[in-house]
Amino acid sequence: MSPLRQLLAPRSRILGPLAFQGASIRFALKFVDQAKIYVASGHGGAGCVSFRREKYIPRGGPDGGDGGRGGDVVIEATSQKETLLRFHFNQRFLAKNGQPGRGKRQSGPDGADIILAVPPGTTVTDAETGQKLADLTALGDQYFVAKGGRGGQGNARMATSSRRAPRFAQPGEPGSDRNIILELILLANAGLVGYPNVGKSTLISKLSAARPKIADYPFTTLVPNLGVVKVDEDHSYVLADLPGLIDGAAQGAGLGRRFLKHLSRCQVLVHLLDPTRLDPDRPKRDLELIVKELKAYDPQLAKKPALIALGKMDQPEGPLALAAFQQAHPRTKIYPFSSYTGEGLEELRYAMWTKIKP
Repeated sequence: MSPLRQLLAPRSRILGPLAFQGASIRFALKFVDQAKIYVASGHGGAGCVSFRREKYIPRGGPDGGDGGRGGDVVIEATSQKETLLRFHFNQRFLAKNGQPGRGKRQSGPDGADIILAVPPGTTVTDAETGQKLADLTALGDQYFVAKGGRGGQGNARMATSSRRAPRFAQPGEPGSDRNIILELILLANAGLVGYPNVGKSTLISKLSAARPKIADYPFTTLVPNLGVVKVDEDHSYVLADLPGLIDGAAQGAGLGRRFLKHLSRCQVLVHLLDPTRLDPDRPKRDLELIVKELKAYDPQLAKKPALIALGKMDQPEGPLALAAFQQAHPRTKIYPFSSYTGEGLEELRYAMWTKIKP
Protein backbone atom coordinates (compact mmCIF):
# COMPACT_ATOMS: atom_id res chain seq x y z
CA MET A 1 0.00 0.00 0.00
CA SER A 2 1.36 3.41 -0.94
CA PRO A 3 2.14 5.97 1.82
CA LEU A 4 -0.75 8.16 0.62
CA ARG A 5 -3.23 5.30 0.78
CA GLN A 6 -1.95 4.32 4.24
CA LEU A 7 -2.55 7.89 5.36
CA LEU A 8 -6.08 7.86 3.95
CA ALA A 9 -6.99 4.34 5.09
CA PRO A 10 -8.95 5.41 8.23
CA ARG A 11 -10.96 7.81 6.07
CA SER A 12 -11.71 5.12 3.51
CA ARG A 13 -13.44 3.04 6.17
CA ILE A 14 -15.70 6.00 6.97
CA LEU A 15 -16.44 7.25 3.45
CA GLY A 16 -16.29 3.94 1.58
CA PRO A 17 -15.67 4.16 -2.17
CA LEU A 18 -15.63 7.96 -2.07
CA ALA A 19 -12.57 8.04 0.15
CA PHE A 20 -10.05 8.45 -2.64
CA GLN A 21 -11.93 11.09 -4.56
CA GLY A 22 -10.53 14.59 -4.68
CA ALA A 23 -12.28 16.01 -1.61
CA SER A 24 -10.96 13.34 0.73
CA ILE A 25 -7.44 13.55 -0.64
CA ARG A 26 -7.48 17.32 -0.21
CA PHE A 27 -8.69 16.76 3.36
CA ALA A 28 -5.80 14.43 4.19
CA LEU A 29 -3.23 16.70 2.64
CA LYS A 30 -4.63 19.89 4.15
CA PHE A 31 -5.51 19.21 7.78
CA VAL A 32 -3.71 16.75 10.03
CA ASP A 33 -4.23 17.25 13.76
CA GLN A 34 -2.40 14.27 15.30
CA ALA A 35 0.91 12.51 14.70
CA LYS A 36 3.19 10.08 16.51
CA ILE A 37 6.91 10.68 16.03
CA TYR A 38 10.26 9.46 17.33
CA VAL A 39 12.81 12.00 18.54
CA ALA A 40 16.40 11.52 19.70
CA SER A 41 18.89 14.06 20.94
CA GLY A 42 22.59 13.92 20.12
CA HIS A 43 25.29 12.21 22.17
CA GLY A 44 27.96 14.32 23.77
CA GLY A 45 31.42 14.17 22.20
CA ALA A 46 34.25 12.41 24.02
CA GLY A 47 36.98 14.37 25.75
CA CYS A 48 40.40 14.30 24.14
CA VAL A 49 43.59 12.78 25.55
CA SER A 50 46.47 14.91 24.29
CA PHE A 51 49.76 16.34 25.54
CA ARG A 52 51.47 19.52 24.56
CA ARG A 53 54.38 18.84 22.25
CA GLU A 54 56.48 21.83 21.32
CA LYS A 55 60.16 22.44 20.81
CA TYR A 56 62.00 23.33 23.99
CA ILE A 57 58.98 22.26 26.08
CA PRO A 58 59.60 18.56 26.68
CA ARG A 59 56.93 18.23 29.40
CA GLY A 60 54.14 20.48 28.22
CA GLY A 61 51.45 18.67 30.15
CA PRO A 62 47.95 17.58 29.13
CA ASP A 63 46.06 19.77 26.67
CA GLY A 64 43.09 17.60 25.59
CA GLY A 65 39.91 19.63 25.02
CA ASP A 66 36.33 18.84 26.01
CA GLY A 67 33.81 17.14 23.75
CA GLY A 68 30.92 19.11 22.30
CA ARG A 69 27.37 18.99 23.64
CA GLY A 70 24.83 16.84 21.78
CA GLY A 71 22.03 18.63 19.95
CA ASP A 72 18.62 19.13 21.57
CA VAL A 73 15.21 18.42 20.06
CA VAL A 74 12.95 21.42 20.61
CA ILE A 75 9.27 21.83 19.74
CA GLU A 76 8.20 25.42 19.06
CA ALA A 77 4.81 26.97 18.33
CA THR A 78 4.97 29.18 15.24
CA SER A 79 2.52 31.00 12.99
CA GLN A 80 4.22 29.44 9.95
CA LYS A 81 2.42 26.12 10.53
CA GLU A 82 -1.32 25.41 10.50
CA THR A 83 -1.41 21.61 10.71
CA LEU A 84 0.81 18.66 11.66
CA LEU A 85 0.97 17.41 8.08
CA ARG A 86 4.77 17.20 7.83
CA PHE A 87 4.91 14.72 10.70
CA HIS A 88 2.87 12.16 8.75
CA PHE A 89 5.55 11.92 6.08
CA ASN A 90 8.62 12.26 8.30
CA GLN A 91 8.32 10.58 11.70
CA ARG A 92 11.97 10.35 12.86
CA PHE A 93 13.94 13.36 14.03
CA LEU A 94 17.54 12.88 15.16
CA ALA A 95 19.69 15.73 16.46
CA LYS A 96 23.41 15.76 15.69
CA ASN A 97 26.04 14.36 18.03
CA GLY A 98 28.67 16.55 19.64
CA GLN A 99 32.16 16.21 18.21
CA PRO A 100 35.19 14.92 20.20
CA GLY A 101 37.57 17.34 21.83
CA ARG A 102 40.92 18.16 20.27
CA GLY A 103 44.44 18.90 21.29
CA LYS A 104 45.60 22.38 22.31
CA ARG A 105 42.56 22.57 24.63
CA GLN A 106 40.17 22.88 21.72
CA SER A 107 36.59 21.86 22.51
CA GLY A 108 34.69 19.84 19.95
CA PRO A 109 31.79 21.59 18.14
CA ASP A 110 28.34 21.17 19.65
CA GLY A 111 25.81 19.07 17.76
CA ALA A 112 23.14 21.01 15.87
CA ASP A 113 19.74 21.30 17.55
CA ILE A 114 16.52 20.33 15.79
CA ILE A 115 13.61 22.75 16.15
CA LEU A 116 10.25 21.23 15.18
CA ALA A 117 7.75 23.93 14.21
CA VAL A 118 4.13 23.22 15.17
CA PRO A 119 0.94 25.31 15.16
CA PRO A 120 -0.11 27.10 18.38
CA GLY A 121 -2.48 24.86 20.32
CA THR A 122 -0.31 21.73 19.96
CA THR A 123 0.02 19.42 22.94
CA VAL A 124 2.96 17.05 23.47
CA THR A 125 2.33 13.67 25.13
CA ASP A 126 4.69 10.82 25.97
CA ALA A 127 3.49 7.91 23.81
CA GLU A 128 4.65 5.26 26.29
CA THR A 129 3.26 6.65 29.55
CA GLY A 130 0.46 8.88 28.30
CA GLN A 131 1.85 11.77 30.35
CA LYS A 132 1.10 15.20 28.97
CA LEU A 133 4.44 16.98 28.64
CA ALA A 134 3.56 20.41 27.24
CA ASP A 135 0.75 22.55 25.87
CA LEU A 136 2.10 25.11 23.42
CA THR A 137 -0.68 27.70 23.18
CA ALA A 138 1.21 30.93 22.47
CA LEU A 139 3.48 31.87 19.60
CA GLY A 140 7.09 31.25 20.57
CA ASP A 141 6.31 28.67 23.26
CA GLN A 142 9.05 26.04 23.34
CA TYR A 143 9.49 22.62 24.91
CA PHE A 144 12.80 20.76 25.04
CA VAL A 145 11.50 17.27 24.40
CA ALA A 146 14.95 15.61 24.29
CA LYS A 147 18.07 17.18 25.81
CA GLY A 148 21.43 16.48 24.26
CA GLY A 149 24.14 14.68 26.21
CA ARG A 150 26.97 16.69 27.78
CA GLY A 151 30.40 16.49 26.26
CA GLY A 152 33.12 14.64 28.16
CA GLN A 153 35.97 16.53 29.75
CA GLY A 154 39.40 16.29 28.14
CA ASN A 155 42.49 15.24 30.06
CA ALA A 156 43.48 18.88 30.53
CA ARG A 157 40.68 19.09 33.08
CA MET A 158 41.64 15.78 34.68
CA ALA A 159 45.04 17.06 35.87
CA THR A 160 45.51 17.61 39.62
CA SER A 161 48.45 18.42 41.85
CA SER A 162 49.07 14.72 42.41
CA ARG A 163 48.12 13.57 38.88
CA ARG A 164 49.85 15.88 36.46
CA ALA A 165 49.78 13.73 33.30
CA PRO A 166 46.41 11.90 33.15
CA ARG A 167 46.15 9.59 30.19
CA PHE A 168 42.38 9.38 30.21
CA ALA A 169 39.37 11.61 29.51
CA GLN A 170 35.65 11.41 30.02
CA PRO A 171 33.36 9.87 27.41
CA GLY A 172 30.44 11.97 26.26
CA GLU A 173 27.05 11.45 27.87
CA PRO A 174 24.43 9.66 25.76
CA GLY A 175 21.48 11.60 24.47
CA SER A 176 17.85 10.69 25.12
CA ASP A 177 15.10 9.41 22.89
CA ARG A 178 11.35 8.95 23.15
CA ASN A 179 8.19 8.44 21.14
CA ILE A 180 5.79 11.33 21.47
CA ILE A 181 2.31 12.19 20.25
CA LEU A 182 1.65 15.66 18.86
CA GLU A 183 -1.99 16.71 18.93
CA LEU A 184 -3.38 19.96 17.62
CA ILE A 185 -6.37 21.45 19.43
CA LEU A 186 -7.60 24.56 17.68
CA LEU A 187 -7.55 27.90 19.47
CA ALA A 188 -11.05 29.29 18.99
CA ASN A 189 -13.22 31.44 21.26
CA ALA A 190 -16.53 30.06 20.00
CA GLY A 191 -17.48 26.79 18.28
CA LEU A 192 -20.44 25.93 16.06
CA VAL A 193 -21.99 22.56 16.92
CA GLY A 194 -24.73 20.82 15.00
CA TYR A 195 -25.80 18.07 12.66
CA PRO A 196 -24.50 17.96 9.06
CA ASN A 197 -25.95 20.42 6.57
CA VAL A 198 -27.63 22.71 9.13
CA GLY A 199 -25.85 25.83 7.86
CA LYS A 200 -22.71 26.13 10.00
CA SER A 201 -20.40 26.86 7.07
CA THR A 202 -22.80 29.41 5.62
CA LEU A 203 -23.06 31.13 8.99
CA ILE A 204 -19.30 31.45 9.49
CA SER A 205 -18.96 32.79 5.95
CA LYS A 206 -21.49 35.53 6.80
CA LEU A 207 -19.96 36.46 10.14
CA SER A 208 -16.30 36.40 9.08
CA ALA A 209 -14.00 36.41 6.08
CA ALA A 210 -13.71 32.59 6.15
CA ARG A 211 -14.74 30.94 2.90
CA PRO A 212 -15.44 27.27 3.60
CA LYS A 213 -16.87 24.90 1.02
CA ILE A 214 -20.68 25.20 1.00
CA ALA A 215 -23.01 22.74 -0.73
CA ASP A 216 -26.46 21.27 -0.23
CA TYR A 217 -25.44 17.82 0.98
CA PRO A 218 -24.21 16.36 4.30
CA PHE A 219 -20.54 16.34 5.29
CA THR A 220 -19.58 19.20 2.98
CA THR A 221 -17.28 20.32 5.80
CA LEU A 222 -14.53 17.72 6.25
CA VAL A 223 -12.06 19.94 8.12
CA PRO A 224 -12.46 22.59 10.82
CA ASN A 225 -12.72 26.14 9.52
CA LEU A 226 -11.70 29.19 11.53
CA GLY A 227 -12.94 32.71 10.97
CA VAL A 228 -12.23 36.00 12.74
CA VAL A 229 -15.50 37.71 13.67
CA LYS A 230 -15.15 41.47 14.00
CA VAL A 231 -17.20 43.10 16.76
CA ASP A 232 -15.95 46.68 16.40
CA GLU A 233 -12.72 48.50 15.54
CA ASP A 234 -10.95 47.20 18.64
CA HIS A 235 -12.50 43.79 19.32
CA SER A 236 -12.84 40.49 17.51
CA TYR A 237 -12.98 36.78 18.27
CA VAL A 238 -12.27 33.47 16.54
CA LEU A 239 -15.19 31.26 15.51
CA ALA A 240 -14.73 27.58 14.61
CA ASP A 241 -16.95 25.65 12.20
CA LEU A 242 -16.57 21.91 12.85
CA PRO A 243 -17.77 18.98 10.74
CA GLY A 244 -21.31 17.95 11.61
CA LEU A 245 -22.10 15.47 14.35
CA ILE A 246 -24.22 12.37 13.92
CA ASP A 247 -25.71 10.05 16.52
CA GLY A 248 -22.93 8.06 18.16
CA ALA A 249 -20.23 10.64 17.40
CA ALA A 250 -18.76 10.31 20.91
CA GLN A 251 -18.18 6.59 20.21
CA GLY A 252 -16.48 7.34 16.90
CA ALA A 253 -19.37 7.39 14.42
CA GLY A 254 -18.89 9.68 11.42
CA LEU A 255 -16.30 12.42 11.82
CA GLY A 256 -17.49 13.66 15.20
CA ARG A 257 -15.04 12.15 17.68
CA ARG A 258 -12.05 13.29 15.66
CA PHE A 259 -13.11 16.92 15.95
CA LEU A 260 -14.99 17.14 19.27
CA LYS A 261 -11.65 17.74 20.98
CA HIS A 262 -11.38 21.10 19.19
CA LEU A 263 -14.27 22.39 21.32
CA SER A 264 -12.26 22.03 24.54
CA ARG A 265 -10.62 25.46 24.27
CA CYS A 266 -13.82 27.29 23.23
CA GLN A 267 -15.30 29.72 25.73
CA VAL A 268 -18.80 29.36 24.30
CA LEU A 269 -20.57 26.76 22.16
CA VAL A 270 -23.27 27.66 19.66
CA HIS A 271 -25.80 24.87 19.13
CA LEU A 272 -27.03 25.42 15.59
CA LEU A 273 -30.44 23.89 14.85
CA ASP A 274 -32.22 23.42 11.52
CA PRO A 275 -36.01 24.01 11.33
CA THR A 276 -36.30 22.14 8.01
CA ARG A 277 -35.42 18.72 9.49
CA LEU A 278 -38.64 16.73 9.13
CA ASP A 279 -40.99 18.41 11.61
CA PRO A 280 -41.29 21.46 13.95
CA ASP A 281 -40.32 19.42 17.03
CA ARG A 282 -37.09 18.14 15.47
CA PRO A 283 -34.84 21.08 16.59
CA LYS A 284 -35.73 20.35 20.23
CA ARG A 285 -34.82 16.68 19.85
CA ASP A 286 -31.65 17.58 17.93
CA LEU A 287 -30.49 19.80 20.79
CA GLU A 288 -31.07 17.03 23.34
CA LEU A 289 -29.10 14.55 21.22
CA ILE A 290 -26.22 16.99 20.67
CA VAL A 291 -25.91 17.69 24.40
CA LYS A 292 -25.99 13.93 25.03
CA GLU A 293 -23.11 13.39 22.60
CA LEU A 294 -21.06 16.15 24.23
CA LYS A 295 -21.59 14.63 27.68
CA ALA A 296 -20.61 11.19 26.42
CA TYR A 297 -17.37 12.53 24.94
CA ASP A 298 -16.41 14.90 27.77
CA PRO A 299 -18.81 16.01 30.54
CA GLN A 300 -16.93 19.32 30.75
CA LEU A 301 -18.04 20.24 27.23
CA ALA A 302 -21.69 20.08 28.26
CA LYS A 303 -20.97 22.51 31.12
CA LYS A 304 -19.55 25.23 28.87
CA PRO A 305 -21.60 28.39 28.26
CA ALA A 306 -23.83 27.78 25.26
CA LEU A 307 -26.14 29.65 22.91
CA ILE A 308 -29.00 28.12 20.95
CA ALA A 309 -29.40 29.40 17.40
CA LEU A 310 -32.15 28.45 14.96
CA GLY A 311 -31.17 29.08 11.36
CA LYS A 312 -32.94 29.17 8.00
CA MET A 313 -35.67 31.49 9.26
CA ASP A 314 -36.32 32.52 5.67
CA GLN A 315 -37.79 29.03 5.10
CA PRO A 316 -41.51 28.39 5.75
CA GLU A 317 -40.67 25.87 8.48
CA GLY A 318 -38.68 28.45 10.46
CA PRO A 319 -41.46 30.25 12.36
CA LEU A 320 -43.25 26.94 13.09
CA ALA A 321 -40.10 25.38 14.56
CA LEU A 322 -39.35 28.54 16.54
CA ALA A 323 -42.85 28.54 18.08
CA ALA A 324 -42.59 24.82 18.94
CA PHE A 325 -39.18 25.28 20.57
CA GLN A 326 -40.28 28.29 22.60
CA GLN A 327 -43.33 26.39 23.80
CA ALA A 328 -41.16 23.44 24.93
CA HIS A 329 -38.50 25.73 26.51
CA PRO A 330 -40.24 28.98 27.49
CA ARG A 331 -37.33 30.16 29.66
CA THR A 332 -34.58 29.41 27.17
CA LYS A 333 -33.22 32.21 25.01
CA ILE A 334 -33.05 31.25 21.36
CA TYR A 335 -31.45 33.26 18.55
CA PRO A 336 -33.37 32.90 15.28
CA PHE A 337 -31.53 34.05 12.16
CA SER A 338 -31.29 33.73 8.41
CA SER A 339 -27.92 33.63 6.67
CA TYR A 340 -29.76 34.35 3.42
CA THR A 341 -31.52 37.57 4.48
CA GLY A 342 -29.15 38.58 7.28
CA GLU A 343 -31.98 38.65 9.83
CA GLY A 344 -30.70 38.07 13.39
CA LEU A 345 -27.01 37.83 12.47
CA GLU A 346 -25.94 40.94 14.37
CA GLU A 347 -27.74 39.83 17.53
CA LEU A 348 -26.10 36.41 17.33
CA ARG A 349 -22.67 37.96 16.65
CA TYR A 350 -22.93 40.17 19.74
CA ALA A 351 -24.42 37.38 21.90
CA MET A 352 -21.31 35.28 21.31
CA TRP A 353 -19.10 38.23 22.17
CA THR A 354 -20.91 38.81 25.50
CA LYS A 355 -19.98 35.25 26.52
CA ILE A 356 -16.35 35.69 25.42
CA LYS A 357 -15.28 39.17 26.48
CA PRO A 358 -13.36 39.44 29.80
